[in-house]
Amino acid sequence: MIHGPCGHFNYNSPCMVDGRCSKRYPRDLLAETITGNDGYPLYRRRSVADSGRSVVVKVRGQNVDVDNRWIVPYSPILSKAFETHINVEYCNSVKSIKYICKYVNKGSDMAVFGVTNANDEISQYQMGRYVSSNEAIWRIFSFAIHERHPTVVHLAVHLENGQRVYFNESNAADRAAHPPSTTLTSFFTVCQTDDFARTLLYADMPRYYTWNASSKSFQRRKQGTPVEGHTNVFASDALGRIYTVHPNNDECYYLRLLLVNVRGPTSFKQLKTVNGQLCATYREACQLLNLLANDSHWDDTLKDSVISSSPHQIRTLFAFIISTCFPSNPKDLWVKYRDDISEDVLHRVRRQTLNPTLQMTEEIYNDTLIMIEDMCLLMANKVLSCLGMTPPNRHMHDALNHELQREHQYDIEALAETVRTNVPQLNQQQRIAYDTLIEAVNSGSGGIYFLDAPGGTGKTFLISLLLARIRSRNDVALALASSGIAATLLEGGRTAHSALKLPLNMQITETPICNIAKNSAMAKILQVCKLIV
Repeated sequence: MIHGPCGHFNYNSPCMVDGRCSKRYPRDLLAETITGNDGYPLYRRRSVADSGRSVVVKVRGQNVDVDNRWIVPYSPILSKAFETHINVEYCNSVKSIKYICKYVNKGSDMAVFGVTNANDEISQYQMGRYVSSNEAIWRIFSFAIHERHPTVVHLAVHLENGQRVYFNESNAADRAAHPPSTTLTSFFTVCQTDDFARTLLYADMPRYYTWNASSKSFQRRKQGTPVEGHTNVFASDALGRIYTVHPNNDECYYLRLLLVNVRGPTSFKQLKTVNGQLCATYREACQLLNLLANDSHWDDTLKDSVISSSPHQIRTLFAFIISTCFPSNPKDLWVKYRDDISEDVLHRVRRQTLNPTLQMTEEIYNDTLIMIEDMCLLMANKVLSCLGMTPPNRHMHDALNHELQREHQYDIEALAETVRTNVPQLNQQQRIAYDTLIEAVNSGSGGIYFLDAPGGTGKTFLISLLLARIRSRNDVALALASSGIAATLLEGGRTAHSALKLPLNMQITETPICNIAKNSAMAKILQVCKLIV
Protein backbone atom coordinates (compact mmCIF):
# COMPACT_ATOMS: atom_id res chain seq x y z
CA MET A 1 0.00 0.00 0.00
CA ILE A 2 2.75 2.44 -0.99
CA HIS A 3 1.85 5.35 -3.24
CA GLY A 4 4.29 6.03 -6.06
CA PRO A 5 6.70 7.32 -5.17
CA CYS A 6 5.95 10.16 -7.54
CA GLY A 7 7.05 13.80 -7.79
CA HIS A 8 10.71 14.32 -8.58
CA PHE A 9 11.23 10.55 -8.31
CA ASN A 10 8.85 9.90 -11.23
CA TYR A 11 7.26 12.80 -13.11
CA ASN A 12 5.50 10.32 -15.44
CA SER A 13 3.41 8.83 -12.64
CA PRO A 14 -0.36 8.74 -13.52
CA CYS A 15 -1.16 10.82 -10.42
CA MET A 16 0.95 13.79 -11.56
CA VAL A 17 -1.07 16.83 -12.71
CA ASP A 18 0.73 20.06 -13.61
CA GLY A 19 3.91 18.89 -11.91
CA ARG A 20 2.17 17.98 -8.61
CA CYS A 21 0.67 14.82 -7.15
CA SER A 22 -3.12 15.00 -7.44
CA LYS A 23 -3.40 12.64 -4.44
CA ARG A 24 -1.34 15.04 -2.26
CA TYR A 25 1.59 12.70 -1.63
CA PRO A 26 3.91 12.70 0.20
CA ARG A 27 1.77 13.50 3.28
CA ASP A 28 3.03 15.23 6.42
CA LEU A 29 4.38 13.19 9.32
CA LEU A 30 2.13 13.42 12.40
CA ALA A 31 2.41 12.03 15.90
CA GLU A 32 -1.38 11.66 16.36
CA THR A 33 -4.45 11.46 14.11
CA ILE A 34 -6.29 14.79 13.91
CA THR A 35 -9.36 16.13 12.10
CA GLY A 36 -8.68 17.83 8.76
CA ASN A 37 -10.37 21.00 7.54
CA ASP A 38 -12.28 19.16 4.78
CA GLY A 39 -13.95 16.61 7.07
CA TYR A 40 -11.41 13.82 6.52
CA PRO A 41 -8.84 12.81 9.15
CA LEU A 42 -5.12 13.45 8.92
CA TYR A 43 -3.76 10.07 10.03
CA ARG A 44 -0.88 9.43 12.37
CA ARG A 45 2.29 8.99 10.32
CA ARG A 46 5.24 8.36 12.59
CA SER A 47 8.73 9.31 11.54
CA VAL A 48 11.63 6.90 11.73
CA ALA A 49 12.82 8.71 14.85
CA ASP A 50 9.38 8.15 16.41
CA SER A 51 9.40 4.34 15.97
CA GLY A 52 8.20 4.59 12.36
CA ARG A 53 9.40 2.28 9.60
CA SER A 54 11.00 2.80 6.22
CA VAL A 55 11.79 0.61 3.23
CA VAL A 56 13.93 0.96 0.13
CA VAL A 57 11.94 0.82 -3.13
CA LYS A 58 13.43 0.80 -6.62
CA VAL A 59 11.79 3.49 -8.82
CA ARG A 60 12.93 3.95 -12.45
CA GLY A 61 16.28 2.36 -11.73
CA GLN A 62 17.04 4.29 -8.54
CA ASN A 63 16.66 3.31 -4.88
CA VAL A 64 14.20 5.46 -2.92
CA ASP A 65 13.92 5.43 0.86
CA VAL A 66 10.15 5.30 1.50
CA ASP A 67 8.71 6.13 4.93
CA ASN A 68 5.18 6.60 6.33
CA ARG A 69 4.58 9.74 4.25
CA TRP A 70 3.92 7.51 1.20
CA ILE A 71 1.59 4.94 2.82
CA VAL A 72 -2.01 4.81 1.53
CA PRO A 73 -4.68 4.40 4.29
CA TYR A 74 -5.68 0.73 4.43
CA SER A 75 -7.06 -2.05 6.63
CA PRO A 76 -4.65 -5.01 7.01
CA ILE A 77 -7.58 -7.41 7.60
CA LEU A 78 -9.35 -6.43 4.37
CA SER A 79 -6.17 -6.48 2.31
CA LYS A 80 -5.32 -9.97 3.55
CA ALA A 81 -8.87 -11.31 3.23
CA PHE A 82 -9.36 -10.16 -0.36
CA GLU A 83 -5.69 -10.43 -1.38
CA THR A 84 -5.73 -7.06 -3.10
CA HIS A 85 -4.99 -3.40 -2.54
CA ILE A 86 -7.95 -1.64 -0.87
CA ASN A 87 -7.86 2.02 0.09
CA VAL A 88 -9.90 2.44 3.32
CA GLU A 89 -10.83 5.87 4.72
CA TYR A 90 -12.40 6.60 8.11
CA CYS A 91 -15.55 8.80 8.01
CA ASN A 92 -14.56 11.42 10.54
CA SER A 93 -17.31 14.06 10.39
CA VAL A 94 -20.84 14.71 9.19
CA LYS A 95 -19.43 16.23 5.98
CA SER A 96 -18.17 12.79 4.97
CA ILE A 97 -21.59 11.27 5.63
CA LYS A 98 -23.22 14.04 3.59
CA TYR A 99 -20.86 13.26 0.71
CA ILE A 100 -21.77 9.58 0.75
CA CYS A 101 -25.52 10.19 0.94
CA LYS A 102 -25.59 12.93 -1.69
CA TYR A 103 -23.23 11.56 -4.32
CA VAL A 104 -22.89 7.80 -3.92
CA ASN A 105 -26.60 6.93 -3.47
CA LYS A 106 -28.06 9.14 -6.18
CA GLY A 107 -29.76 6.20 -7.90
CA SER A 108 -29.59 4.86 -11.43
CA ASP A 109 -28.17 6.86 -14.32
CA MET A 110 -30.58 8.77 -16.55
CA ALA A 111 -30.09 9.90 -20.14
CA VAL A 112 -31.97 12.49 -22.21
CA PHE A 113 -31.66 12.37 -26.00
CA GLY A 114 -33.25 14.31 -28.85
CA VAL A 115 -34.61 13.29 -32.25
CA THR A 116 -33.47 15.95 -34.69
CA ASN A 117 -35.65 15.06 -37.69
CA ALA A 118 -38.92 16.06 -35.99
CA ASN A 119 -40.52 19.45 -35.42
CA ASP A 120 -43.06 18.44 -32.80
CA GLU A 121 -41.87 19.56 -29.38
CA ILE A 122 -44.02 16.92 -27.67
CA SER A 123 -42.46 13.96 -29.46
CA GLN A 124 -39.06 15.55 -30.16
CA TYR A 125 -37.60 14.77 -26.74
CA GLN A 126 -37.57 11.37 -25.12
CA MET A 127 -36.54 10.65 -21.54
CA GLY A 128 -35.49 7.19 -20.43
CA ARG A 129 -33.52 5.29 -17.82
CA TYR A 130 -30.94 2.60 -18.51
CA VAL A 131 -31.33 -0.57 -16.43
CA SER A 132 -28.24 -2.77 -16.42
CA SER A 133 -28.40 -6.56 -16.40
CA ASN A 134 -27.42 -6.70 -12.72
CA GLU A 135 -30.23 -4.36 -11.68
CA ALA A 136 -32.73 -6.13 -13.95
CA ILE A 137 -32.01 -9.53 -12.35
CA TRP A 138 -32.15 -7.97 -8.89
CA ARG A 139 -35.62 -6.58 -9.59
CA ILE A 140 -36.88 -9.74 -11.35
CA PHE A 141 -36.11 -11.76 -8.23
CA SER A 142 -37.88 -9.08 -6.11
CA PHE A 143 -34.84 -8.48 -3.91
CA ALA A 144 -34.99 -5.49 -1.58
CA ILE A 145 -33.79 -2.33 -3.31
CA HIS A 146 -32.93 -0.47 -0.13
CA GLU A 147 -33.08 -0.84 3.61
CA ARG A 148 -33.61 1.67 6.40
CA HIS A 149 -32.46 1.25 9.98
CA PRO A 150 -33.35 2.32 12.55
CA THR A 151 -37.06 3.07 12.18
CA VAL A 152 -37.81 6.78 11.75
CA VAL A 153 -41.24 8.05 12.85
CA HIS A 154 -42.29 11.43 11.49
CA LEU A 155 -44.06 13.58 14.07
CA ALA A 156 -46.61 16.19 13.04
CA VAL A 157 -46.44 19.88 14.02
CA HIS A 158 -49.54 22.06 13.75
CA LEU A 159 -51.31 24.82 15.61
CA GLU A 160 -54.42 24.11 17.69
CA ASN A 161 -57.22 22.98 15.33
CA GLY A 162 -54.77 23.39 12.49
CA GLN A 163 -54.21 19.74 11.56
CA ARG A 164 -55.08 18.43 8.10
CA VAL A 165 -58.47 16.67 7.99
CA TYR A 166 -59.88 14.64 5.09
CA PHE A 167 -63.65 14.52 4.66
CA ASN A 168 -66.43 13.99 2.14
CA GLU A 169 -69.93 15.36 1.86
CA SER A 170 -71.45 12.77 4.19
CA ASN A 171 -68.99 13.02 7.11
CA ALA A 172 -67.94 16.69 6.94
CA ALA A 173 -69.88 17.75 10.07
CA ASP A 174 -68.63 14.77 12.11
CA ARG A 175 -65.01 15.33 11.07
CA ALA A 176 -65.26 19.02 11.99
CA ALA A 177 -66.67 18.19 15.44
CA HIS A 178 -64.38 15.19 16.11
CA PRO A 179 -61.20 15.45 14.00
CA PRO A 180 -58.87 12.41 14.04
CA SER A 181 -55.95 12.50 16.43
CA THR A 182 -52.48 13.34 15.22
CA THR A 183 -49.16 12.35 16.73
CA LEU A 184 -49.08 15.75 18.48
CA THR A 185 -52.56 15.61 20.02
CA SER A 186 -51.99 11.97 20.98
CA PHE A 187 -48.74 13.02 22.69
CA PHE A 188 -50.72 15.53 24.78
CA THR A 189 -53.28 12.84 25.67
CA VAL A 190 -50.62 10.34 26.79
CA CYS A 191 -48.90 12.98 28.94
CA GLN A 192 -52.17 13.63 30.77
CA THR A 193 -52.31 10.09 32.19
CA ASP A 194 -48.78 8.64 31.91
CA ASP A 195 -46.19 9.78 34.46
CA PHE A 196 -43.28 8.43 32.39
CA ALA A 197 -44.44 10.26 29.25
CA ARG A 198 -44.33 13.55 31.17
CA THR A 199 -40.54 13.12 31.45
CA LEU A 200 -40.09 12.94 27.66
CA LEU A 201 -39.68 15.40 24.86
CA TYR A 202 -41.94 15.07 21.82
CA ALA A 203 -39.11 13.66 19.69
CA ASP A 204 -38.39 10.93 22.31
CA MET A 205 -41.86 9.34 22.11
CA PRO A 206 -41.15 6.80 19.28
CA ARG A 207 -38.31 5.32 21.32
CA TYR A 208 -40.64 4.18 24.10
CA TYR A 209 -44.04 4.17 22.39
CA THR A 210 -45.36 2.82 19.08
CA TRP A 211 -47.72 4.79 16.87
CA ASN A 212 -50.88 2.85 16.00
CA ALA A 213 -52.05 4.25 12.68
CA SER A 214 -55.48 2.62 12.87
CA SER A 215 -56.42 3.88 16.35
CA LYS A 216 -54.40 7.11 15.96
CA SER A 217 -52.72 6.75 19.35
CA PHE A 218 -49.39 6.08 21.06
CA GLN A 219 -49.03 2.77 22.91
CA ARG A 220 -46.22 1.62 25.18
CA ARG A 221 -43.72 -0.77 23.61
CA LYS A 222 -44.01 -4.37 24.75
CA GLN A 223 -40.53 -5.40 23.65
CA GLY A 224 -37.09 -3.87 23.83
CA THR A 225 -34.58 -2.89 26.48
CA PRO A 226 -36.14 -2.42 29.95
CA VAL A 227 -35.80 1.12 31.32
CA GLU A 228 -34.23 1.13 34.75
CA GLY A 229 -36.49 2.55 37.45
CA HIS A 230 -39.72 2.20 35.44
CA THR A 231 -41.83 -0.92 35.28
CA ASN A 232 -43.28 -2.11 31.96
CA VAL A 233 -41.30 0.54 30.05
CA PHE A 234 -39.13 -0.66 27.15
CA ALA A 235 -36.81 1.29 24.89
CA SER A 236 -35.93 0.70 21.24
CA ASP A 237 -33.63 2.33 18.70
CA ALA A 238 -36.51 4.06 16.85
CA LEU A 239 -36.01 7.76 16.11
CA GLY A 240 -38.55 10.56 16.17
CA ARG A 241 -38.24 13.28 13.54
CA ILE A 242 -40.39 16.38 13.93
CA TYR A 243 -41.41 17.90 10.61
CA THR A 244 -39.51 21.09 9.85
CA VAL A 245 -41.38 24.39 9.84
CA HIS A 246 -40.31 27.37 7.77
CA PRO A 247 -39.45 30.46 9.86
CA ASN A 248 -41.91 32.44 7.77
CA ASN A 249 -44.72 30.47 9.45
CA ASP A 250 -43.79 32.12 12.71
CA GLU A 251 -46.32 30.84 15.29
CA CYS A 252 -46.01 27.24 14.11
CA TYR A 253 -42.23 27.65 14.08
CA TYR A 254 -42.22 28.81 17.73
CA LEU A 255 -44.60 25.97 18.64
CA ARG A 256 -42.04 23.53 17.25
CA LEU A 257 -39.32 25.31 19.22
CA LEU A 258 -41.30 24.74 22.42
CA LEU A 259 -41.90 21.07 21.58
CA VAL A 260 -38.16 20.36 21.31
CA ASN A 261 -37.47 22.05 24.67
CA VAL A 262 -40.50 21.46 26.95
CA ARG A 263 -40.99 18.00 28.48
CA GLY A 264 -44.38 16.36 28.92
CA PRO A 265 -46.84 19.09 27.85
CA THR A 266 -50.48 18.10 28.23
CA SER A 267 -52.10 20.64 25.87
CA PHE A 268 -51.50 23.58 23.58
CA LYS A 269 -52.53 25.84 26.47
CA GLN A 270 -49.88 24.40 28.78
CA LEU A 271 -47.21 25.03 26.15
CA LYS A 272 -48.18 28.71 26.27
CA THR A 273 -48.07 28.77 30.08
CA VAL A 274 -44.73 29.79 31.61
CA ASN A 275 -44.35 30.10 35.40
CA GLY A 276 -48.12 30.17 35.78
CA GLN A 277 -48.54 32.97 33.22
CA LEU A 278 -50.60 32.26 30.09
CA CYS A 279 -48.87 33.89 27.11
CA ALA A 280 -50.76 35.34 24.17
CA THR A 281 -48.47 33.74 21.57
CA TYR A 282 -45.96 30.92 21.35
CA ARG A 283 -43.25 33.47 20.54
CA GLU A 284 -43.90 35.18 23.88
CA ALA A 285 -43.60 31.82 25.65
CA CYS A 286 -40.28 31.19 23.90
CA GLN A 287 -39.03 34.60 25.02
CA LEU A 288 -39.99 33.97 28.68
CA LEU A 289 -38.14 30.63 28.51
CA ASN A 290 -35.08 32.43 27.06
CA LEU A 291 -35.23 30.31 23.91
CA LEU A 292 -34.90 33.38 21.69
CA ALA A 293 -32.02 35.07 23.45
CA ASN A 294 -29.06 36.03 21.24
CA ASP A 295 -30.71 34.68 18.08
CA SER A 296 -30.43 31.14 19.46
CA HIS A 297 -33.49 30.00 17.47
CA TRP A 298 -31.93 31.10 14.17
CA ASP A 299 -28.64 29.55 15.32
CA ASP A 300 -30.40 26.21 15.95
CA THR A 301 -32.20 26.46 12.60
CA LEU A 302 -28.93 26.90 10.71
CA LYS A 303 -27.25 24.21 12.82
CA ASP A 304 -29.95 21.70 11.83
CA SER A 305 -29.66 22.76 8.19
CA VAL A 306 -25.88 22.27 8.14
CA ILE A 307 -26.30 18.60 9.10
CA SER A 308 -28.44 17.54 6.15
CA SER A 309 -28.65 20.37 3.58
CA SER A 310 -26.45 21.36 0.67
CA PRO A 311 -24.53 24.69 0.75
CA HIS A 312 -27.00 26.21 -1.73
CA GLN A 313 -29.93 25.32 0.54
CA ILE A 314 -28.14 26.67 3.61
CA ARG A 315 -27.35 29.86 1.68
CA THR A 316 -31.00 30.27 0.68
CA LEU A 317 -32.17 29.74 4.27
CA PHE A 318 -29.61 32.27 5.57
CA ALA A 319 -30.73 34.84 2.99
CA PHE A 320 -34.37 34.31 3.97
CA ILE A 321 -33.60 34.68 7.69
CA ILE A 322 -31.68 37.96 7.37
CA SER A 323 -34.07 39.49 4.80
CA THR A 324 -37.45 38.64 6.37
CA CYS A 325 -36.94 37.47 9.97
CA PHE A 326 -34.71 40.33 11.22
CA PRO A 327 -32.24 38.58 13.57
CA SER A 328 -30.57 40.84 16.12
CA ASN A 329 -27.00 40.11 15.02
CA PRO A 330 -26.77 38.61 11.51
CA LYS A 331 -23.00 39.22 11.35
CA ASP A 332 -22.40 36.67 14.12
CA LEU A 333 -24.53 34.09 12.30
CA TRP A 334 -22.53 34.72 9.12
CA VAL A 335 -19.16 34.34 10.86
CA LYS A 336 -20.27 31.11 12.55
CA TYR A 337 -21.65 29.37 9.45
CA ARG A 338 -19.79 31.00 6.58
CA ASP A 339 -17.58 27.93 6.03
CA ASP A 340 -20.63 25.67 5.60
CA ILE A 341 -22.40 28.25 3.42
CA SER A 342 -19.31 28.63 1.18
CA GLU A 343 -18.44 24.92 0.90
CA ASP A 344 -19.51 24.55 -2.75
CA VAL A 345 -17.71 27.78 -3.72
CA LEU A 346 -14.48 26.41 -2.23
CA HIS A 347 -14.95 23.16 -4.17
CA ARG A 348 -15.46 25.08 -7.42
CA VAL A 349 -12.35 27.21 -6.86
CA ARG A 350 -10.29 24.10 -6.04
CA ARG A 351 -11.29 22.53 -9.36
CA GLN A 352 -10.59 25.72 -11.29
CA THR A 353 -7.17 26.27 -9.73
CA LEU A 354 -6.24 22.53 -9.56
CA ASN A 355 -5.26 23.14 -5.94
CA PRO A 356 -6.96 20.49 -3.72
CA THR A 357 -5.32 21.89 -0.56
CA LEU A 358 -6.78 25.38 -0.94
CA GLN A 359 -8.63 26.58 2.17
CA MET A 360 -11.23 29.30 2.74
CA THR A 361 -10.12 32.79 1.71
CA GLU A 362 -11.67 36.26 1.85
CA GLU A 363 -12.27 36.07 -1.92
CA ILE A 364 -14.37 32.91 -1.46
CA TYR A 365 -16.38 34.53 1.34
CA ASN A 366 -16.86 37.60 -0.86
CA ASP A 367 -18.25 35.49 -3.73
CA THR A 368 -20.67 33.86 -1.30
CA LEU A 369 -21.82 37.23 0.04
CA ILE A 370 -22.53 38.38 -3.53
CA MET A 371 -24.79 35.36 -4.09
CA ILE A 372 -26.55 35.97 -0.76
CA GLU A 373 -27.10 39.64 -1.65
CA ASP A 374 -28.58 38.61 -5.01
CA MET A 375 -31.06 36.37 -3.16
CA CYS A 376 -31.95 39.16 -0.71
CA LEU A 377 -32.61 41.51 -3.64
CA LEU A 378 -35.03 38.99 -5.13
CA MET A 379 -36.73 38.27 -1.79
CA ALA A 380 -36.97 41.70 -0.19
CA ASN A 381 -35.37 44.13 -2.69
CA LYS A 382 -32.71 44.99 -0.09
CA VAL A 383 -28.91 44.92 -0.20
CA LEU A 384 -26.86 43.45 2.65
CA SER A 385 -25.91 46.86 4.03
CA CYS A 386 -29.61 47.47 4.78
CA LEU A 387 -29.88 44.15 6.63
CA GLY A 388 -27.09 44.64 9.16
CA MET A 389 -24.50 42.71 7.13
CA THR A 390 -21.15 43.77 5.73
CA PRO A 391 -21.70 44.39 2.00
CA PRO A 392 -19.60 42.40 -0.51
CA ASN A 393 -16.80 44.11 -2.38
CA ARG A 394 -18.12 44.59 -5.90
CA HIS A 395 -18.62 47.50 -8.23
CA MET A 396 -20.97 50.20 -6.99
CA HIS A 397 -23.73 49.62 -9.53
CA ASP A 398 -23.56 45.82 -9.61
CA ALA A 399 -26.19 45.52 -6.87
CA LEU A 400 -28.70 47.36 -9.08
CA ASN A 401 -27.52 46.12 -12.44
CA HIS A 402 -27.13 42.40 -11.77
CA GLU A 403 -30.65 41.84 -13.08
CA LEU A 404 -29.77 43.69 -16.28
CA GLN A 405 -26.50 41.79 -16.60
CA ARG A 406 -28.36 38.49 -16.32
CA GLU A 407 -30.59 39.48 -19.25
CA HIS A 408 -27.52 40.26 -21.37
CA GLN A 409 -25.55 37.09 -20.64
CA TYR A 410 -27.03 35.03 -23.49
CA ASP A 411 -24.85 33.79 -26.35
CA ILE A 412 -25.85 36.20 -29.13
CA GLU A 413 -24.20 34.19 -31.91
CA ALA A 414 -25.87 30.94 -30.84
CA LEU A 415 -29.26 32.67 -30.64
CA ALA A 416 -28.81 34.22 -34.08
CA GLU A 417 -28.00 30.79 -35.50
CA THR A 418 -31.12 29.39 -33.81
CA VAL A 419 -33.23 32.08 -35.48
CA ARG A 420 -31.71 31.44 -38.93
CA THR A 421 -32.29 27.70 -38.58
CA ASN A 422 -35.81 27.65 -37.13
CA VAL A 423 -37.62 30.58 -38.83
CA PRO A 424 -37.94 28.63 -42.13
CA GLN A 425 -39.55 25.77 -40.17
CA LEU A 426 -42.52 27.90 -39.07
CA ASN A 427 -45.87 26.95 -40.62
CA GLN A 428 -48.17 29.58 -42.09
CA GLN A 429 -50.08 30.44 -38.91
CA GLN A 430 -46.91 30.49 -36.81
CA ARG A 431 -45.25 32.78 -39.35
CA ILE A 432 -48.18 35.25 -39.22
CA ALA A 433 -47.90 35.45 -35.41
CA TYR A 434 -44.11 35.73 -35.60
CA ASP A 435 -44.11 38.55 -38.16
CA THR A 436 -46.89 40.44 -36.33
CA LEU A 437 -45.07 40.41 -33.00
CA ILE A 438 -41.65 41.25 -34.44
CA GLU A 439 -43.21 44.18 -36.34
CA ALA A 440 -44.79 45.43 -33.11
CA VAL A 441 -41.40 45.27 -31.39
CA ASN A 442 -39.51 46.93 -34.24
CA SER A 443 -42.00 49.76 -34.67
CA GLY A 444 -42.34 50.38 -30.95
CA SER A 445 -46.13 50.41 -31.28
CA GLY A 446 -46.53 47.97 -28.39
CA GLY A 447 -49.72 46.11 -27.65
CA ILE A 448 -51.13 43.06 -25.89
CA TYR A 449 -51.39 39.83 -27.89
CA PHE A 450 -52.94 36.50 -26.92
CA LEU A 451 -51.65 33.31 -28.54
CA ASP A 452 -54.25 30.51 -28.52
CA ALA A 453 -53.65 27.01 -29.91
CA PRO A 454 -54.16 23.37 -28.85
CA GLY A 455 -51.43 21.50 -26.99
CA GLY A 456 -48.58 20.17 -29.13
CA THR A 457 -49.09 22.60 -32.03
CA GLY A 458 -45.90 24.59 -31.41
CA LYS A 459 -46.70 27.50 -29.08
CA THR A 460 -43.53 26.98 -27.02
CA PHE A 461 -41.50 26.58 -30.22
CA LEU A 462 -42.82 29.92 -31.52
CA ILE A 463 -42.34 31.76 -28.22
CA SER A 464 -38.79 30.42 -27.81
CA LEU A 465 -38.02 31.65 -31.32
CA LEU A 466 -39.39 35.13 -30.49
CA LEU A 467 -37.26 35.30 -27.35
CA ALA A 468 -34.19 34.21 -29.30
CA ARG A 469 -34.83 36.86 -31.97
CA ILE A 470 -35.07 39.70 -29.42
CA ARG A 471 -32.10 38.51 -27.36
CA SER A 472 -29.92 37.92 -30.43
CA ARG A 473 -30.00 41.71 -30.93
CA ASN A 474 -28.79 42.19 -27.31
CA ASP A 475 -32.25 43.47 -26.32
CA VAL A 476 -34.16 42.40 -23.21
CA ALA A 477 -37.05 39.91 -23.40
CA LEU A 478 -38.68 38.57 -20.23
CA ALA A 479 -40.17 35.07 -20.08
CA LEU A 480 -42.66 34.81 -17.20
CA ALA A 481 -45.05 32.04 -16.17
CA SER A 482 -47.61 31.46 -13.44
CA SER A 483 -45.86 28.35 -12.11
CA GLY A 484 -42.28 27.21 -11.71
CA ILE A 485 -42.79 24.12 -13.90
CA ALA A 486 -44.14 26.23 -16.76
CA ALA A 487 -41.26 28.68 -16.36
CA THR A 488 -38.72 25.92 -17.05
CA LEU A 489 -40.08 25.45 -20.58
CA LEU A 490 -38.61 28.78 -21.72
CA GLU A 491 -34.98 29.88 -21.72
CA GLY A 492 -34.45 32.28 -18.83
CA GLY A 493 -38.01 31.71 -17.61
CA ARG A 494 -39.13 32.84 -14.14
CA THR A 495 -42.39 32.99 -12.25
CA ALA A 496 -44.31 36.24 -12.56
CA HIS A 497 -44.71 36.46 -8.78
CA SER A 498 -40.95 36.50 -8.15
CA ALA A 499 -40.01 38.71 -11.11
CA LEU A 500 -42.78 41.32 -10.88
CA LYS A 501 -43.24 41.09 -7.07
CA LEU A 502 -46.95 40.36 -7.51
CA PRO A 503 -48.95 40.78 -4.26
CA LEU A 504 -50.28 37.59 -2.71
CA ASN A 505 -52.60 39.21 -0.13
CA MET A 506 -55.12 40.75 -2.52
CA GLN A 507 -58.04 39.80 -0.26
CA ILE A 508 -56.55 41.87 2.56
CA THR A 509 -55.25 44.89 0.63
CA GLU A 510 -57.95 46.84 -1.20
CA THR A 511 -55.57 48.42 -3.73
CA PRO A 512 -52.73 45.93 -4.28
CA ILE A 513 -49.72 47.02 -6.32
CA CYS A 514 -46.56 45.27 -7.43
CA ASN A 515 -43.72 45.79 -4.97
CA ILE A 516 -41.27 47.28 -7.50
CA ALA A 517 -39.47 50.45 -6.42
CA LYS A 518 -38.90 53.15 -9.04
CA ASN A 519 -35.10 52.86 -8.83
CA SER A 520 -34.94 49.10 -8.30
CA ALA A 521 -33.25 46.56 -10.58
CA MET A 522 -36.54 45.22 -11.96
CA ALA A 523 -37.72 48.75 -12.72
CA LYS A 524 -34.64 49.27 -14.90
CA ILE A 525 -35.37 45.97 -16.66
CA LEU A 526 -38.97 46.96 -17.42
CA GLN A 527 -37.84 50.33 -18.78
CA VAL A 528 -35.65 48.76 -21.47
CA CYS A 529 -37.64 45.56 -22.04
CA LYS A 530 -38.81 44.92 -25.63
CA LEU A 531 -41.02 41.87 -25.05
CA ILE A 532 -42.75 40.26 -22.06
CA VAL A 533 -44.11 36.75 -22.49
